Amino acid sequence: MSSPVSPVELRSDTFTRPTSPMMVAMMEAEVGDNVWGEDPSVEALEVHTAAMFGKEAGLYCPSGTMSNQVSLVAHLRPGESVICADTAHIHLYEGGGISANAGASTQLLRSDRGRFTATQVDEAIYPDDPHVPISTVVAIEDTANRGGGAIWDTREVGAIAELCRRRGLKFHLDGARVMNRLVATGECPQQYGSHFDSISICLSKGLGAPMGSVLLGSKDFIHQAERIRKRMGGGMRQAGYMAAAGLYALVNHVDRLKEDHRHATQLAKALLAHSDVVEVLPTETNIVLFRPAEGELRRWIDTLAEHGVKAAPLGPWIRFVTHLGVSQQDIARVVMVLEQL
Repeated sequence: MSSPVSPVELRSDTFTRPTSPMMVAMMEAEVGDNVWGEDPSVEALEVHTAAMFGKEAGLYCPSGTMSNQVSLVAHLRPGESVICADTAHIHLYEGGGISANAGASTQLLRSDRGRFTATQVDEAIYPDDPHVPISTVVAIEDTANRGGGAIWDTREVGAIAELCRRRGLKFHLDGARVMNRLVATGECPQQYGSHFDSISICLSKGLGAPMGSVLLGSKDFIHQAERIRKRMGGGMRQAGYMAAAGLYALVNHVDRLKEDHRHATQLAKALLAHSDVVEVLPTETNIVLFRPAEGELRRWIDTLAEHGVKAAPLGPWIRFVTHLGVSQQDIARVVMVLEQL
């Protein structure tokens, strides 16, 4: 009897599992009590990531949501405001944390696949008026999930950074998939990192670590962020086992993201040729967002599942996300299924 075929997991790159070499790195990690500042593997991860992006210090957090929220609480005071895209993760998918944790509000900008311009930011900054909140932080998400893994234009990022410096605002990067951006553009992480006051680097998506994000910034900022992380319950003890997985991922899994991008492009090409697909967003990295004909979304999701392909609905769209758990053979199988739909 033949063994059942494993499903192809395309709902998210958060479904990755540690590779065998990563498991070895985890088991061999030297650990201590990180709350006491005595876990050498956590320290190694924080130092490595900070140096990678040209920042003074780093702070290991359990999740990207926590690292974003810790950063925003550090930058903001109650009654102040964050300027971000109308589709931003910090606005839509972090449980209302901006208001609950920081006591702040959001100024949402109409975005092009999750991206906006320096001109939009300039126009959105509130005047010095007691009737309105104080605009304090600008936050961008790169790559932009709801934009189909869209990459921000480097010149526009630079223009926003210059505007923030001139107007006295902090500039935060939700870099959940920033390594996908850097692999796609070939940019130097230090050069890109120089634009931001704080950066959240996620390790548990395409990089394949089981958990964790690293928050980066100045020494003073990270000192403040560590206190906030503790208050949020993010202090971890022998976290070095997980940190070792993140460090292994940063050293060994970055270049292979090109393979995920290539797989996503193959899926997008097959979808563009499908008569029942109304639209496919430009596919720049590892996310494919497509819209089936009206009324067909549920049938597509169910039929894909029947053929062992797991996909995620996102409003009227369907999302495929490629990652290290998806092989070229898996992609060929998905393309075959699409041809039959």
